[in-house]
Amino acid sequence: MHAVWVIAKRELNSFFDSLVAYILLVLFLGFSGFFTWLYGADVFLSGQASLQSFFSTAYWSLFFFTPALTMRLLAEENKTGTIELLLTKAVTDRQVVLGKFLAAVLLVAIALAFTLPYAFTISAIGPLDWGATLCGYLGLLLMSAAYIGIGLYASSITSNQVVAFLITLFIGLFFHVLFDALAANFTGLAGLVFSTLSMSEHFDSLSRGVVDTRDLIYFLSLIVAGLLLAEFTLTKRNLD
Repeated sequence: MHAVWVIAKRELNSFFDSLVAYILLVLFLGFSGFFTWLYGADVFLSGQASLQSFFSTAYWSLFFFTPALTMRLLAEENKTGTIELLLTKAVTDRQVVLGKFLAAVLLVAIALAFTLPYAFTISAIGPLDWGATLCGYLGLLLMSAAYIGIGLYASSITSNQVVAFLITLFIGLFFHVLFDALAANFTGLAGLVFSTLSMSEHFDSLSRGVVDTRDLIYFLSLIVAGLLLAEFTLTKRNLD
């Protein structure tokens, strides 16, 4: 676990040293703040002390934020050849993947922490359901972690950051949009399967304050699948 934390700290420092973290944080906070407070779903006009407008905005903001965050994690190492140097040290493929995953999740958590003043501002206007609010934040973090896992896999199979970004977006579109659209057009078992695979189905449940084991299993399954695929790609490269 020590090696994982060392890699995570190294990666997190590189985010801030290269200004990537600052740019992505400013963009995320700018978009989420603008669409939450000023455009479309004005919380002051809704008549309710709720952060649903923010969760709806962040649901889409983070969808683009996470691929941009993960596209360099392994792709850049592949391009520069530093991945071989890293893997020759006393660390395993799994520790490398987990360390980079942890760094990206921590950066998303930092971004979400900067939006906590939204909750305190809303609570000053009226009684805020803190249970639903915390569950909403949990949903955003789990959704981001799922896409970070997918992004790590995409970044592991290419040395081009743009390609890694596009692959992550392409895979993410199925969970974010297409499965939901298919669920609305199918009935019976097919509709149930597509609904179960839809990201919005599980995120919306959490954002309403309902913590269901099925939702947690869904997010954890996507996270584990992405990390295992990324680890398998690194292991296969070592064997070759």
